[in-house]
Amino acid sequence: MSVALTDRLDRVVGAKAADALEEHFGILTVDDLLRHYPRRYSQGMSVLEDGWEPPEEGEHVTFVDVIAKADVRWTNRQPKREFLVITLKNSKPKVTATFFNARWTKNILVPKTRLMLSGEVGFFNGTMQLTHPAFLVLEGAGEGKGSKSLAKIAETSREPDGALSLEGFQRDYFPIYPASAKVQSWDLYACVRQVLAVLDPIEDPLPESVVRQRHLMSEDEALRAIHLAEKPEDRERARERLAFDEAVGLQWALVERRHGALSETGPPAPSRDDGVAAAVARQLPFELTAGQRAVLEVVTAELAETKPMHRMLQGEVGSGKTIVSVLAMAQMVDAGYQCALLAPTEVLAAQHERSIRSVLGPLAMAGELGGADGAIGVALLTGSMTAQRKRQVREQVASGHAGIVIGTHALLQDAVEFHNLGMVVVDEQHRFGVEQRDRLRAKAVGDVTPHLLVMTATPIPRTVALTVYGDLETSVLRELPRGRQPIATNTIFVGQRPTWLQRAWQRIVEEVTAGRQAYVVASRIDEDDGKEPGRKKAGREPGPPVTTVVEQYERLGQGPLKGLRLGLMHGRLSGDEKDAVMSAFRAGDIDVLVCTTVIEVGVDVPNATVMVVLDADRFGISQLHQLRGRIGRGEHPSLCLLATNLPEDSRAGARLKAVASTLDGFELADLDLAERREGDVLGLTQSGRPITLRLLSLHEHRELIESARAFAESVYEADPRLARHPGIAMLAAPFAETERVEYLDKA
Repeated sequence: MSVALTDRLDRVVGAKAADALEEHFGILTVDDLLRHYPRRYSQGMSVLEDGWEPPEEGEHVTFVDVIAKADVRWTNRQPKREFLVITLKNSKPKVTATFFNARWTKNILVPKTRLMLSGEVGFFNGTMQLTHPAFLVLEGAGEGKGSKSLAKIAETSREPDGALSLEGFQRDYFPIYPASAKVQSWDLYACVRQVLAVLDPIEDPLPESVVRQRHLMSEDEALRAIHLAEKPEDRERARERLAFDEAVGLQWALVERRHGALSETGPPAPSRDDGVAAAVARQLPFELTAGQRAVLEVVTAELAETKPMHRMLQGEVGSGKTIVSVLAMAQMVDAGYQCALLAPTEVLAAQHERSIRSVLGPLAMAGELGGADGAIGVALLTGSMTAQRKRQVREQVASGHAGIVIGTHALLQDAVEFHNLGMVVVDEQHRFGVEQRDRLRAKAVGDVTPHLLVMTATPIPRTVALTVYGDLETSVLRELPRGRQPIATNTIFVGQRPTWLQRAWQRIVEEVTAGRQAYVVASRIDEDDGKEPGRKKAGREPGPPVTTVVEQYERLGQGPLKGLRLGLMHGRLSGDEKDAVMSAFRAGDIDVLVCTTVIEVGVDVPNATVMVVLDADRFGISQLHQLRGRIGRGEHPSLCLLATNLPEDSRAGARLKAVASTLDGFELADLDLAERREGDVLGLTQSGRPITLRLLSLHEHRELIESARAFAESVYEADPRLARHPGIAMLAAPFAETERVEYLDKA
């Protein structure tokens, strides 16, 4: 049989096995199967993977080991039944397996027998336990015997003379695959061996010059070695080669998409000296930073082009992204176009409307008393508005009266029609998916594709910018505007220094007495709120119970902050309630805002100078940096206190001290990536399957990703249709499927 990578699996492994692989893993072709790489290799229970930790409860695992002890026991209940408990020899932590059909298994599963076990793991008193797992005897008196499915695999491996062959199972190193209860690791292993036995030599998808320059293993060698090589150095070289494949595939999909977008027709808006943009620039009460001027120069030039701008503006909290976007939108309005600004929350949308009106002044009052000649109409549209008010705003948008339209997801509704949309600005890009921003851009008339500016105050590591946001050009604002005050950050380990938290409450009282305001942030609303921001399922200390925002509001009001004016703010309040609380806080009628992360982005109260974050270990690094950015926005020095009940020498303690040690969001972003890794950055597909990179590490492979990007760009320039590089299309296929690329953008 002659088999190629593009062949469907059913003709190689049979319809039943192929159907199971498709149903449980989405594996359709030979290439799909061979790129379902082992997640580790087992020598007994010596797992050859740095940083390996015991599996979680319920995870499906496979062990290859020797039986150290086999005990026949009896149940306590009537009728009494025999069961067998075996203990593995080389496993750390200790592993036992229980079998209920002891009359048969006790004669086969005896000490010194080498076997393979597979099943769902449980834990009891630190011991890993498998209950009635599938098994196959590899060496011993019962060689070749085992559970039905495994024994069947062994049977199909008979030699031509009929002798039972266990060659495929008798190895020093054994590949352990991502598996499920229905398609287990040995099923995948058997299919892989079956495919590799008949696979034709694989033509290399990369040019020989690239393979030679990077000292890479060939594609054919790599796809075989990662599954079957006995030598660790061969498997490592295979991983290096296949990680570069993955980088090239991802970068090609993103480069192709970016160039495809650049081929569309954009709305040209040349800069004018006599327009609103120039007038706004002249009346600014402050001087733009060098970084803002540099970014504006690039944006101004791109908006004048006939191809749509695709740019991401990332910058520190308070670095002045908003004024850049306002001047860009004014440039578009000068050319006769409308602009839409999409914000993730009503609080942030309302904040943007206030900021834009403040910057523009009379130039934002088109049709209003006191409005300047040529003023822009500014409109706000949110989901909590009354039906009548929404209708009025939609009419302003459809007529073109509203030149700048700010809104939440309400802007995406079919009922919202633009007169002449020319630019879309998306704030806090990570809160939206590409399909949402494209739905908004699709509201442009004719064949015009609006310019796109996405903004984020969450600094993004270089490798993430090249992958998650790889179809966007990137601008960065690092310096803060003049006059911004530094934020001192300290960590309070409550269990070790309980008096420090009391001092924190005293500090808030002192600041309020001096005429300033404060935030107290909690991770949960009340006992019904099970969400814990930034918290991972595993790998982080469980810690004591958290204090909810409702409890904290009541406790502080009756205790350490008694006599101060407290406000309560969280996500379950209605839009009107949120607006009322924020307006009172902004006006100085509330001294201390006790809140959840609803204030994480966009809230601008320059008079707030202190923030206490309770249970700070429950938040991620970037989220803490975002929260901290709510203070330090005025003329007074500010203080952020991160309180945790976990000890100083815990992982959480180290993370909090890292946040306290620097205000550099880009440095913290790299730390955040190192901690969360790819799975948390890239998220899950809509089907629930992970789109996490298989071998490529955003944390460890920066040089490799940058090289792959440069290679993909050079190939596109010389061969955009891949006429001379057909293999690259196969490498890009996992990332070129619409659902997967869209989710990369959404992550």
